[in-house]
Amino acid sequence: MKNIAISWIIIAVAVAPASAQEYFTKNGHIAFFSKTVFEDISAFHNQVISILNVQTGEIRFSLLNKAFHFPKAKMEEDFNDEYIESDRYPRSTFAGSVDHITEINFAKDGSWPVVVTGDLLIHGVIKRITIPGTLTVKSGQISVSSSFRILPEDYHIKIPSIVSYKVAKSIDVTVECLYQKK
Repeated sequence: MKNIAISWIIIAVAVAPASAQEYFTKNGHIAFFSKTVFEDISAFHNQVISILNVQTGEIRFSLLNKAFHFPKAKMEEDFNDEYIESDRYPRSTFAGSVDHITEINFAKDGSWPVVVTGDLLIHGVIKRITIPGTLTVKSGQISVSSSFRILPEDYHIKIPSIVSYKVAKSIDVTVECLYQKK
């Protein structure tokens, strides 16, 4: 199932025909943050691939897990080797749609609150989620931003008990993408 989802994203990004309705980015930004009394853990990723179809509302994201950067090398090593298991699960993806996309006037500058529903694939586990966000049009450019939380246990990410006090039960995720016409 994971390989099918990954293949679908790669094919869609690589061979989709150019269309005035599709926008893309290869340098979207995703960050996450875990806060506990003992330690804050943060990471960012600025090579996120995303496609947005402004006619249908379809939106897709794909990223290499090993491209997350942490302030400490040991955090990055543990993330890739112990938690997300990047060699076994190299990509995380999201495939969904922006609800009520037809209510957004892409010919006019403005910001619209949006709700996105879709399938988030992390650590080989697909979970249906609904995420609030903001879609902004400014000078013909489209950007999206969102903040939401995920639970590592929902994606079968095991935190060893010896360090469980350092990792929050829920992880704050932020997404920011600036799209270009495809």
